[in-house]
Amino acid sequence: MEQDLVAALEAGEAELTWDRFGTDEAWRLGSAVRALAEERGHGVAIDIRRVNGMILFRSALPVVTVDQDDWIRRKSAVVFRFETSSALFAARMAAAGYDPTAVGWLAAGDYAVTGGSVPIRVRGAGVVAALTLSGLSSEGDHALAVEGIRATLTT
Repeated sequence: MEQDLVAALEAGEAELTWDRFGTDEAWRLGSAVRALAEERGHGVAIDIRRVNGMILFRSALPVVTVDQDDWIRRKSAVVFRFETSSALFAARMAAAGYDPTAVGWLAAGDYAVTGGSVPIRVRGAGVVAALTLSGLSSEGDHALAVEGIRATLTT
């Protein structure tokens, strides 16, 4: 079952490659995710940042708290360290029966091994940024992020 989830997440992530990603693309992507969240009445924080930490887009909908800032920082740290979505990394660890924070490999204060951060991968360049959501369930954050990327890539 967990291996099926890993395979599905890997296949989905392979489809999310950009030809280029700059400030204009970040604005379009962040705005698209915000519009989807507003339509559905989701209280979510949306963050797009480069690997160097530069924030390209940031937005928060009602009911978001300061806690979402910490979740965003820790989820995006997983993407930047492992160059995969935080959901895929979490699924791989679960499939292996391994909890990297429990054994001290990853500090829980620095990494959130849960869904919600998706790499922005540019063809020929690799991971250049991350789209991170916080406020829904792990699965909900991941699904909304992927939906927003897919919608933006096709426009």
